[in-house]
Amino acid sequence: MSTPEADTMAELIADCADVPSRLTSVPVTVPTARAAAAWRVTEANAAQVTDLDEYV
Repeated sequence: MSTPEADTMAELIADCADVPSRLTSVPVTVPTARAAAAWRVTEANAAQVTDLDEYV
């Protein structure tokens, strides 16, 4: 069995809309948001771009 490739945008949309219901009936759970870890620029980070102006 082979799946024909869509030739038009309409065919592609129709193919995507034809997803079996058993695949779409599963509830999607979104993870809860969490605080971003704190960060800071260290001397080692700054040293990596000391001569950046020469390359740009």
